Amino acid sequence: MPDDLRITPNLTIPGDALSWTAVRSSGPGGQNVNKVSTAVELRLDLKLVELPWGVLGRLRALAGRRIDQEGVLLIVSQTTRSQDRNLADARDRLAAIIREAVPPPIARRPTKPIKGSKERRLAGKIQTGETKRLRQRPRDDA
Repeated sequence: MPDDLRITPNLTIPGDALSWTAVRSSGPGGQNVNKVSTAVELRLDLKLVELPWGVLGRLRALAGRRIDQEGVLLIVSQTTRSQDRNLADARDRLAAIIREAVPPPIARRPTKPIKGSKERRLAGKIQTGETKRLRQRPRDDA
């Protein structure tokens, strides 16, 4: 059973909600890749974690397809050839995803263009139209 995972000073994921398994890694590694299970699958059972609703919703949005039907978030790490380093990497990545979900999104305040910017925009449109008019072939008015 893994140790507790500290996300922020106020938020810690209990070790009971985390589980991991070692699986065979894909990619280079020579003969070693067929013998040693170095890749790590870290699972976080979201039903066993008490997260605020807002954080849980943002976490589900950030994790996307990494959360299955049962509400288990899966992080796979196979970047190194060491099982311990892959486990540490998976824990770090899980903590980073949760840390990103903690702060609420900044509310967008709609802005209105000021009078000067409206006038500059309209003057630019008039100038562009004048430039295009001057590019036309001259008409015979006679």
